[in-house]
Amino acid sequence: MKHFLNLIDLSLDDLTHLLAESVRLKAAHARRIPANSLNGRVVGLVFEKPSLRTRVSFESGIAQLGGTSLYLPGNEVGLGWRETLADFARTVSHYIDALVLRVYRHETLAGLAQHASIPIINALSDWSHPCQALADILTVRELFGSETSRTVAFIGDGNNVARSLAVGCGKLGIRFVLACPVGYGFDEKFKDDYRAKVSPEFPIEINNPEDAVGDADVIYTDVWTSMGQEAEREERLKRFTPFQVNAQLMTVAPRQCKVLHCLPAHRGEEITDDVLDGPASAVFQQAGNRLHTQKAVLEWLLN
Repeated sequence: MKHFLNLIDLSLDDLTHLLAESVRLKAAHARRIPANSLNGRVVGLVFEKPSLRTRVSFESGIAQLGGTSLYLPGNEVGLGWRETLADFARTVSHYIDALVLRVYRHETLAGLAQHASIPIINALSDWSHPCQALADILTVRELFGSETSRTVAFIGDGNNVARSLAVGCGKLGIRFVLACPVGYGFDEKFKDDYRAKVSPEFPIEINNPEDAVGDADVIYTDVWTSMGQEAEREERLKRFTPFQVNAQLMTVAPRQCKVLHCLPAHRGEEITDDVLDGPASAVFQQAGNRLHTQKAVLEWLLN
């Protein structure tokens, strides 16, 4: 039984296969070539958090592959409190072919994967966001022809998105730099996992965004306050204000540098309108790629 919980658990062959399949599926979609690889399959989607891109791209992708999606709001399912994770996993495994989840706690995914007899897909947890990282790397490949030997500068919090992207970059030979305030970098558990499963050489962490972007091919940012961190908002605004991606920061970066953001954006906080909507932005191309990389994941798990 294969699951898709963390990029760190994938082999390099698996990761390169998923990217190649994403390219193929995107080309087929552009040419309106019909697909039926999920014909007769039902995929459940359990979302404890609000969602636009993740839900729509998964539901659309499942439909485009000939399958059926079943949306299950997290407050109705009650993972871990209405019934145990084990009971839920064993039950739904009889009804559906795969389960996509967007959850607060990564432990929820791990518990379901332990007991389910169907693939479990991480559509976001507090620990990682592997679906987003796949789309990010596909976008880098499209922008530059190859992702190898490129440099990604992540400006902001060492959060779930940053962790997943750092792992994907490390496996594929992309230089990853994290620029963040002191105390908001990667934690020790992640560093240990990275050194054990990706590379003994850990990604660079610095506390000055200008130093991070000097050689960057991609500047990446994300919101400073994620869902579940609302109580920290005011403190985070103070600490992260010098890390805004704005026109001034772009003048330090190379001319060919592109800007990515996983969205939704807090315009005027982590990124300014003129950058998000400017010529260097590939943010909406990046968002569109979620559809194709997730279709590749579904086919990989179910076929």
